[in-house]
Amino acid sequence: MTPSVRASLGELSAGYFDLLVIGGGVTGAGIAREASLRGLKTALVTARDFGEGTSSRSSRLIHGGLRYLEQGRLHLVFEALRERKILLRLAPHLVRPLAFILPVFQGDRVPRWKVAAGLALYDVLGAGGNVRRHRTLGKRALLEAEPLLRERGLTGGGLYYDAQCDDARLTIAAVRAAIISGARAANHMRVTGLIRTVAGMTGAYLLDERTGESGEVRAHQVVNATGPWADLVRRLEDPRAEPLLRPTKGVHVVVRRDRIGHRHAIIFTSPVDGRVMFVLPWGEWSYIGTTDTDTSDPPDQVAADEEDVVYLLRSANSIFPGARLGPEDVITTWAGLRPLLAADPKAPASAISREHRIVRGAGGVLTIVGGKLTTWRSMAAELVDQVESVLGHEHRGRGRALSRTQPLPGGDAAVIDSFRAEGLDLGLLPEAVDLLLRLFGSETPAIYALCRERPGLVEPVHPRHPAIGGAVVQAVRRELALRVDDVLDRRLHLTTETADRGDAAIESVAALMAAELGWAPDFMAAEISHARAAALAGSRWRGLS
Repeated sequence: MTPSVRASLGELSAGYFDLLVIGGGVTGAGIAREASLRGLKTALVTARDFGEGTSSRSSRLIHGGLRYLEQGRLHLVFEALRERKILLRLAPHLVRPLAFILPVFQGDRVPRWKVAAGLALYDVLGAGGNVRRHRTLGKRALLEAEPLLRERGLTGGGLYYDAQCDDARLTIAAVRAAIISGARAANHMRVTGLIRTVAGMTGAYLLDERTGESGEVRAHQVVNATGPWADLVRRLEDPRAEPLLRPTKGVHVVVRRDRIGHRHAIIFTSPVDGRVMFVLPWGEWSYIGTTDTDTSDPPDQVAADEEDVVYLLRSANSIFPGARLGPEDVITTWAGLRPLLAADPKAPASAISREHRIVRGAGGVLTIVGGKLTTWRSMAAELVDQVESVLGHEHRGRGRALSRTQPLPGGDAAVIDSFRAEGLDLGLLPEAVDLLLRLFGSETPAIYALCRERPGLVEPVHPRHPAIGGAVVQAVRRELALRVDDVLDRRLHLTTETADRGDAAIESVAALMAAELGWAPDFMAAEISHARAAALAGSRWRGLS
């Protein structure tokens, strides 16, 4: 596994960069990767962990967006399907094909014939990048595929394919790819202000959240890729800047998969408000989402509320009436803000465009807003095109093709499955091996080597989850994890894959991290307390925190 080392404040302050990217979500990570592949000297900083905001709180889908067909946004669908094809190739361990069932009921806004036509067009727009062609299904065939679907009013539907992704680890992989290509990156490195000169904004003042030290980083071009925080950063550049965003809240709830009993991913229309929704499989769990509501909550405080949870459960129960899901079935929730473009304030939230926009501010800062998870790579390429134009980069455009062809760390598809037997020979349980291959892909042998050096690292860190100690150590050494919840939430997903939201693993993970990072006992105790509070955030709607 290729090392990835967090940049220190001293390292960031010592040089003059071509490009400073503020924001460590998937868009900022993609920009840093794209720029470094093209030879630009790049720095990437983010106030919290990489992917801690919207980029780890999505529906975990890489898809073209069937509903955009109905809206006539064929260019958006075509671009997204092209990017789906690329990402399936670049990160096969993190982006995987997923079969979807689309049931059609009497009285649905989109009738069965139009669904069939839409799926056919979806295949055409996939331009040869489809996993498999769609199939139209009659009522009987649909119920054979999903026996527990509501039979009343069912007329048929379709089976088609998109992709599911590990959004948090995809973001971290993009950061690591940037570092491998020469970028310097630091999480938990907060921007407290922008450096203003007669030439415009030429850097940022920084606060290292881990050490409390202050410093600065200077660059010829500053990029604001902070997602739902974009308007806040723009006001550091120009206090009079008009808002670009109309953020909306997206909530998901997690339940046991056997409570619903579905075999495929399900896309359907909520009878509550007509919104397109999903019931999606994730191992032994299912997650239901998503809401799309306006909110004034700060990005770091957005959370599910009781109304969100009831809405999602009612919607799922409408097509799986035997599930009878209630609030007591919800294991956890996650909520994020979509950094959508401001539009007609009277338009429903679900109608806001998912397209992106790049804006140059009064001080020269390039801000990118909008977009969707699926198109992060192409958005990054477009942004770096503009950076090169501004800088007059002598190798303009060189390396652009690399971002379409160079696998992300762990993405060597040809060898991933060959590492299964080696893990079993180490004494790992099959489910532990499967997890490692799913998380680390072709970099899994590095964890095996670590376990051979320290046999105790083969032990699980949680009694009801296959994550092992070796994965925790590797997350610290090679994946820039600095806090316990960095590991529990975004590296290993224990907060969303266990009924106790990872609580039983907190102390063992903290002990492993303390040994790696040299934590004092009081610091370790504070980290445990912080991780417990973070884990409870998914149950805030219950009034537990």
